[in-house]
Amino acid sequence: MTREEIEPEKLSETTVVVVDVLLATTTMLAILENGARNVYPAASLEEAEEVGDRLDQTRLLYGGEQDAEKIEGYDLGPYPEEYAPEVVTDKDVIFVTTNGTQAIDTAANARELLVGCLRNAPAVAAYLKASATESVYVVCAGSAGRFVLEDFLGASTILSHLNRQGHLDDWRLNDAAWMALDFAERWDGKESEALKQARAGRWLLENDLPETFEFAGDVGAIEVVPGVVDGRLRAVEEEESGPPKAGETR
Repeated sequence: MTREEIEPEKLSETTVVVVDVLLATTTMLAILENGARNVYPAASLEEAEEVGDRLDQTRLLYGGEQDAEKIEGYDLGPYPEEYAPEVVTDKDVIFVTTNGTQAIDTAANARELLVGCLRNAPAVAAYLKASATESVYVVCAGSAGRFVLEDFLGASTILSHLNRQGHLDDWRLNDAAWMALDFAERWDGKESEALKQARAGRWLLENDLPETFEFAGDVGAIEVVPGVVDGRLRAVEEEESGPPKAGETR
């Protein structure tokens, strides 16, 4: 339900999907889809600086937020529309957020670490089915240790698509996964309506950001499934054979 619940020592033989619908994982997928050469999720401003010092400065952009505000001195903020193709094509983007990128960092011990949101939820589910993984954690990033509806909606949508044709019938579900499937059944096809009930969803609409809201809530809009390898995002289809460990080079 939140990144604070992650127990890194339990993840070494598992697949983890980190979900931060509004907006970290949604925006990172947009950056990747729009042509960035590399996307580096950083857990902190200090880590971002360390990563940036190793990269070509002429191709480098910094983006993200801290406490929902654009970071002073950074090129871009947290919103997907800021990362249009003409901005990010062939660039390296270091991305820092208050919750989502920290969740990715906390789950770095996973055998395979994926990034999900509503926009790629069906694709993530299809990948998990095909991978024949035996243990999956879907992690809601949450907000400052608190449960948030939008991440639970994203996780529920992934599980719902994973369960099509009874795929999860033989799986052992924890209480949160069972509740997520029940929630997804109630809101299937009405995800946008559910998103409007979330505090962050309401904030976007109240602050004249309907395009951002609609973009984040567009279930199945893309088929890209990013994995985190060597500290950067890569579409999993690029992997040559089998899921790598989160820190493994391929």
